Amino acid sequence: MFGYVKACKPELKIKEYETYKAVYCSLCKKLGKSYGLLSRFTLSYDFTFLALLNMSLKDGCDGFERKRCAFNPLKKCNYCKNLDAIDMPAAAAMIMLYYKILDNIVDERGFKKFKYWCIKPLFSRAHKKAAKKYPQIEESVSEYIASQSALEKANCTSIDEAADPTAKVMEKILTLCSDDEMQKRVLQRMGYCLGRYIYLLDAAVDLPEDTKKGGYNVLKNVDESEIKQRIKQQLYFCTNEAARAFELLDIKKYKTILGNIIYLGLEETFLKELDNERSV
Repeated sequence: MFGYVKACKPELKIKEYETYKAVYCSLCKKLGKSYGLLSRFTLSYDFTFLALLNMSLKDGCDGFERKRCAFNPLKKCNYCKNLDAIDMPAAAAMIMLYYKILDNIVDERGFKKFKYWCIKPLFSRAHKKAAKKYPQIEESVSEYIASQSALEKANCTSIDEAADPTAKVMEKILTLCSDDEMQKRVLQRMGYCLGRYIYLLDAAVDLPEDTKKGGYNVLKNVDESEIKQRIKQQLYFCTNEAARAFELLDIKKYKTILGNIIYLGLEETFLKELDNERSV
């Protein structure tokens, strides 16, 4: 949805990039097949990472095959032969999209509010299907939205409190990638750090627009001269802690791709978003 958890593509080997792209295309295919054509618009690199992580903790070898792209029939793409491991990330993407639409209906005004009211019915059926398959994700996301909305209505000025709902929903979603209790604890920590990273970076990116529109943004309470440095420090902490958790996971495949995302992609993304720097 945000697209902040993605690979540093220049540092991927060709075969790694092709695998990364194949999982992205497979997620797109799964969304279209399970939830309809419009659901493909919820596709993001965040859920591609979730799909890769979910696949990496499963035994067995994932086969790939070349088929024609649904959007461009003249082009062939690589797809996973077995889409079972992509089922949960696709449902999570669909549920998150639906609640984001509901949130935008509350936050927006005028034509934008009307636009989201019109869009909502188009995704209601897909949302119900995803929620029925994964009620735990539905419950977690609905709690996340309710908590976030309450903090915004109270005009929360604490960065830690404001980031907590996003961090908690990510920790709950990532724990679905494994049935092993020890691995779940590691995934919980990793998810919390990634969720906090996503919230803080999104708040920093949206600050100019939120200030202009008069919308809520927890960073409005931070001195403008300190925002970049303060947020960078917190983002580095999040990425370092996520990396520590990643190193404790029993990764069975795609370790170099996931490592690229954790060690290089997160830093490259926030440096680029904050001030057009590059980490590599």
